[in-house]
Amino acid sequence: MRDRQLLCKGEFNLETVLEMRNICKEFPGVKALDNANLEIARGEVHVLLGENGAGKSTLIRILSGAYHKDAGTIEFDGKPISIESPRQALAYGISTIYQEFNLVPSLSVAENIFLGREPVQKNMPTHLNAKQLYDDAQKILDELHLDLNPRAKVGTLSVSQRQMVEISKALSHNAKLLIMDEPTATLSDKEIARLFEIITKFKQIGGSIIYISHRLEEFKQIGDRVTVMRDGRMIATLSIAETDTVELIRLMAGREITEQYPSFKRSLGEEVLRVENASTKHVKNLSFTLRKGEILGVAGLMGSGRTEMARMLFGIDHVTEGKIVIDGEAVTLRSPKHAISKGIGFVTEDRKELGLVLPMNVKENITLVELQQFTTAGVVSFKKETVAARDYVKKLGIRTPGIAQKVVNLSGGNQQKVVVSKWLLTKSKILIFDEPTRGIDVGARFEIYNLMNQLTSEGVSIIMISSDLPEVLGMSERILIMSRGTLAKELRAEDANQENILYYATGGV
Repeated sequence: MRDRQLLCKGEFNLETVLEMRNICKEFPGVKALDNANLEIARGEVHVLLGENGAGKSTLIRILSGAYHKDAGTIEFDGKPISIESPRQALAYGISTIYQEFNLVPSLSVAENIFLGREPVQKNMPTHLNAKQLYDDAQKILDELHLDLNPRAKVGTLSVSQRQMVEISKALSHNAKLLIMDEPTATLSDKEIARLFEIITKFKQIGGSIIYISHRLEEFKQIGDRVTVMRDGRMIATLSIAETDTVELIRLMAGREITEQYPSFKRSLGEEVLRVENASTKHVKNLSFTLRKGEILGVAGLMGSGRTEMARMLFGIDHVTEGKIVIDGEAVTLRSPKHAISKGIGFVTEDRKELGLVLPMNVKENITLVELQQFTTAGVVSFKKETVAARDYVKKLGIRTPGIAQKVVNLSGGNQQKVVVSKWLLTKSKILIFDEPTRGIDVGARFEIYNLMNQLTSEGVSIIMISSDLPEVLGMSERILIMSRGTLAKELRAEDANQENILYYATGGV
């Protein structure tokens, strides 16, 4: 095995476990990778950084066998390899945890972990050995100190719990190289700390990790080196210990981004929403108000009831006690369709849930909810639909070769922008953003924040649920702090900081 000096900064001779050279990949109208190069050392966490559309996801899909490269070479453990399928990648010891989960909701945790590799009875190879299946799954969960029932259906788990199932599944393959795409996007601080312990343990036994994240603050904690991508090319590989956030943002964006949260003075209007002692099967006695042109932040740990609050306001979970008042009128929100008719839009945490129809194109996804805008006597005006879709693609800076592109081929951040466009088209008076910048890069986040400010200046009211406390503090007038399904505290933004938010979120009074 060759030793290489891999860094652009720093003097490190590291054993190369993966070498990708001159990798090219084209899609219709898009050159996703242009002679991209990547080298990974044994026992390191190598951060892959770039704006949405930079080529990160395409590169890891080639490495995981989901895509075939058009050109270039791959060496793994010092030998040239050809990866034709995900199964072949796993056989080499390359395991991937995608940003979008690859789980079967109707199956149990154990069945998902060992899907396709289920243990069978010794004398009856066509019969499942259920006891061994659940025992083996329990061993993996115990090793990772995960409090999950191996018999629980994945469809009943929270987003963060599903992430832990994905991690368990990946590590069960005895991987040599683990690829993590936005692994902490849905995790609480406690779960992130546990994940970092798992990563450290994996490094200690010689495992390597490609780590993709937009949370720059995590890199110093867990990363060894970082490779920055832009427009399908590798821009630089740096030692994380010898660089800083400003330099990384400049390399990633190709421009300076000095202000993370755009300054904006909002003029608040009358009350547009009032919730009085409202309860569902998931939340209890919620009371709060929302004013015209306001951004109301919602903070709390995973499982605190933040998303369940949003589901109540969007008519998914029904109110069993208390009431909801919109524009002075008490309403019973019977369904999402009814909530939409009352001027409420919901940008969900998971883009696949009430978010996108992945096989459909950009135009169809943007206009789907509000198709009646473009319909006369039952006939859709494709011209008007096209004009509207192009307008939002331009306004939100959606990177796509055209509005006919299927959204399944877009990067995660650009998919999120399509979801936002859909609800903006409905001209909702109240917009609920659940983790609005999950999986979105620094530059695109700034665009989303500017857009939110623009919407409030036009009289739209926003409820913003976020696990990113600096985001909540930087964008909100007031902050609701949820804990155990109830509203623990309401704070004005000027009176809030990360410490007192966490105090109330963890049960302080």
